[in-house]
Amino acid sequence: MSPMKYLFCSGVFIAALVTHQHALAEKADQDKPIILEAEKVSVNDVQQVYDLKGEVLLIKGTMLVTGDDGHIQVDPEGYEFIDVKGSPDATASFRQRREGPADEFINGRGTQVTYDAKTEILTITGDASLKRTLNMQMLDKLHGWKIEYDDVKERYRVLPPANAKPEDLPLARAILSPRRKATLEK
Repeated sequence: MSPMKYLFCSGVFIAALVTHQHALAEKADQDKPIILEAEKVSVNDVQQVYDLKGEVLLIKGTMLVTGDDGHIQVDPEGYEFIDVKGSPDATASFRQRREGPADEFINGRGTQVTYDAKTEILTITGDASLKRTLNMQMLDKLHGWKIEYDDVKERYRVLPPANAKPEDLPLARAILSPRRKATLEK
């Protein structure tokens, strides 16, 4: 692979930082209760720690997280840190409606899904995929080993495994919709 192609792939695809129209996570979700379902749930109300095993389902407003093994920690300010892992048979998943008048969603899948409600950073690891949809139509789609989505800065970042080699490229793929002129003129 030529050095220019390597730099292009490394700079554009491996660390794909893309900003989009202004639509953050559904703010009403912050005030919603957490609904937990699993085959086994362990609750420590003193430390605000919840452990879930088997067919995990977490719902908080428009946020929906599924997997096989989950851990939730609530900090003293009430922000949740969610860590859900999939099983060999099924991936972990994340779905949340974005703030705004239209039906815009972020959907992700991977071996592990983590979401920090305080920083509003979603991380999907292990054969990760992330889609942004509007009215059920795909706008953006990313695939890679690890995807980070910063909802505050509205940026995607796709990272390779630590042991990746240049000849393994492309390790990340992105399909990004053009921004509309009306969005740019806001």
